[in-house]
Amino acid sequence: MRFPRQLLVGFVLSLFMLLSAVHAQSQVSPYTVVVPVKDTTEPVRDQAFGEGLGQVLTRVAGGQDLRSRAGYGDVIKGAPGLVQQYRYQRGAPGVATGLSLSVTFDQAAVQRAVSQMGVASAGVKPPILLVVRGDDNKVLGKDALATLTQTISTRGYGAVLADPEKVGDTPTVSSVDAEEVMALAKQYRTGLMLVGQVHGNTADWNLVSGGPQQRWTTKAADGNAMQADAGNNLADRLGKQLNTIGTANVDGKLWITGLNTAMDYANLLSTLRADPMVRQVTTLSAKGDGMLFAVKAGLPMDALSANLAAGGRLLQGETHDGADASLRWLH
Repeated sequence: MRFPRQLLVGFVLSLFMLLSAVHAQSQVSPYTVVVPVKDTTEPVRDQAFGEGLGQVLTRVAGGQDLRSRAGYGDVIKGAPGLVQQYRYQRGAPGVATGLSLSVTFDQAAVQRAVSQMGVASAGVKPPILLVVRGDDNKVLGKDALATLTQTISTRGYGAVLADPEKVGDTPTVSSVDAEEVMALAKQYRTGLMLVGQVHGNTADWNLVSGGPQQRWTTKAADGNAMQADAGNNLADRLGKQLNTIGTANVDGKLWITGLNTAMDYANLLSTLRADPMVRQVTTLSAKGDGMLFAVKAGLPMDALSANLAAGGRLLQGETHDGADASLRWLH
């Protein structure tokens, strides 16, 4: 039995919209934040609104520290007026009462505030995938990593934890290969991954951002301090790598491989044009599964490629003659 073409197309579009809606519902809005509080009094609530808005502003500005910007203090003072909704909940890490405040800020108001501070944003960064193992080599869950995730959130980044039941013996701090990065990027839709190995109050870390790897060790008086230090170190490293913000148009060329079908090509163009720092894309040539693109952007090409790779749809690739940067499309 053959379905009429219009009926088939309609079915495919409906299925696509349904799956997109389900995916969207599973994502946490960058305009929503959870702040630990000690009680439900108005002064404490207003202070939490200010702390939460600071985190959201940093997220919307792509991880940039806005505290030195003119008008920042006034925006924070006016945080209660930007709240769209809030609710109290139990289970905040590091608070004796276990009480926290979940706050959602008005998207348009937050974006106006960032714009009025004169900030050119590289866009909200994707979440950081955490694959952290304990002394028994098992992947740690949300309770064990509460301080790390809270610190990352405070610095304006989101975090998602790998499912312990779906992660095998790898990746580890010393062993993260390209195929694993590709598989995890597809599954969790992010090119940012922090792999850790905890030994008491000491831990080894490996930050993977679209391909390049950065390793370091943290040691502190206790586990919470160690995780806080690791979260701040992570945010500092990402800030240096991803928050190169330009104002003028930069002309360059990107070589992108992994384009095997017309759909790959169409999805890639959609991804490039959706990036706020990409202002114009022109296809120049093709060879094998690779294409050369002329790009006009608000960032140098190396910074642009790092930001694109962080999104989980592209990985940084090997150098190519005639290109300022190279990427690999994940399809």
